[in-house]
Amino acid sequence: MVQLFLDGGNFMWPILGIGIIGLIFVFERLYHLISGLGANESFALKIAETTKSKGFDDALSECDEAIGPVANLCYNALECAPKGVEEAEKALDQTGGIEMASLEKNMTWISLCIATAPMLGFLGTVWGMIQAFNDIKMANDISPAIVAGGISVALLTTAFGLVVAVILQVLQNTVLYIIDNQIVVMQKATTYLLQAIGDKSNK
Repeated sequence: MVQLFLDGGNFMWPILGIGIIGLIFVFERLYHLISGLGANESFALKIAETTKSKGFDDALSECDEAIGPVANLCYNALECAPKGVEEAEKALDQTGGIEMASLEKNMTWISLCIATAPMLGFLGTVWGMIQAFNDIKMANDISPAIVAGGISVALLTTAFGLVVAVILQVLQNTVLYIIDNQIVVMQKATTYLLQAIGDKSNK
């Protein structure tokens, strides 16, 4: 495998660099998302029950101890809850937008790496083909050994670029799946919390 990488020529190194950069962004996103999964739908229901039974201050304390977009959403809404449901709803809308942006941070860079890796691979192949034809010209011979050897080396960059892109694409889809689930949980948390704040305010 290492020998195939080395046989691919100089274009293999920037493709490898792009793959490493893409993986860094992917694992940063996974760490950020997974660390916030503790504040899930059950957490939102618990906060809503605490709000109804014990009040806003106790619910705020529970949110302060949790990490993640749902916890942040609940905390900011509960801070404004004493002013009424409308103020809490405004806080939820504002915080929801911020948390959505936070969830999707760096996703464009991952997409860029996915798009760039195969393009560099194709460029490396074209460059390799040019060199192969130059070798034929210099040897003044179009023997199968010269042609096949040059083309084989040229195609390695395309193969490596596609492998990097496929790996990053699978990981990106995993990240997007977690983000989609988090958005659904945030929407449910918003509903639960607004109902709880409304019930508490009407008492």
